[in-house]
Amino acid sequence: MTMTDEIETPENAAPAAAPTTSGADVPPDRLAINPRSPHFDADKLQRGIGIRFKGTVRNNVEEYCISEGWVRVQAGKTMDRKGNPLTLKLSGPVEAWYEDLGEGAPVAKAG
Repeated sequence: MTMTDEIETPENAAPAAAPTTSGADVPPDRLAINPRSPHFDADKLQRGIGIRFKGTVRNNVEEYCISEGWVRVQAGKTMDRKGNPLTLKLSGPVEAWYEDLGEGAPVAKAG
């Protein structure tokens, strides 16, 4: 086997995991509120994202990942040595939706 055999091309690439909702307007799989994060997206955050973690609606989530099933929340007022809030990674089922769509908005959740 050569190195060229191992390279994925569009023809043999595995399909990407899709949210469980079908073609609906759902938030991304991963999003962060920290502008220095590669998962930061100001346009999506301005719409307002609702997060339900382990069946409870949370409003203190710093970052989330639906497919991996975790959220990051701030650990009180504790700061790291660079002055950033210290966060805890909590594991469990995560659901997200756009709040600007109102009641009955499509929800992104792991299948």
